[in-house]
Amino acid sequence: MYLTFKLIHMTCAMLSITGFLFRAFLMFMDSPLLKHKVVLIVPHLIDSVFLLSGLSMALMVNFMLFEQAWLMTKIGLLMLYLLFVGIALNRGATKKTRVQSFFLALFTFAYIIGVALTKHSAGWFSLL
Repeated sequence: MYLTFKLIHMTCAMLSITGFLFRAFLMFMDSPLLKHKVVLIVPHLIDSVFLLSGLSMALMVNFMLFEQAWLMTKIGLLMLYLLFVGIALNRGATKKTRVQSFFLALFTFAYIIGVALTKHSAGWFSLL
C-alpha cells in the first residue's frame, strides 16, 4: 500500500511540475488559454492528490512531523514553491518579476526533490 501511495505521490510531482511549465509557457506567450477553466482547475486537483498521498505515506510509517528535520524542510520548501508559482503565473506585477519567480520556483522544486531523495535538509548539497 505504501508503494502505491509513493507512486501516486511521485506521479503527481511530475504532473505538477509539468503543469507549471505548461502554464508558464502560456504566460510567457500571453496566451488567453491561461484563463481556461481546465487550466485553472486541474492543477488544484493534482496538487490535492499530491498532498493527500504525501500525508498518507507519512501516516503509514508514523512519521513524527516535528522530529524529521528533512520532512519539515520539505514542507517549508513546498510553501515557498507555491508562493513562487503564484507570483510567476498571476501575481507578479511585471514580466521580469514573473520570470524571476519562474526560475525561483524551478530551483525550489529541484531542492524539494533533493530533500526527498536524500532525506536530508541540505538536499543535493548533502552529497558534496
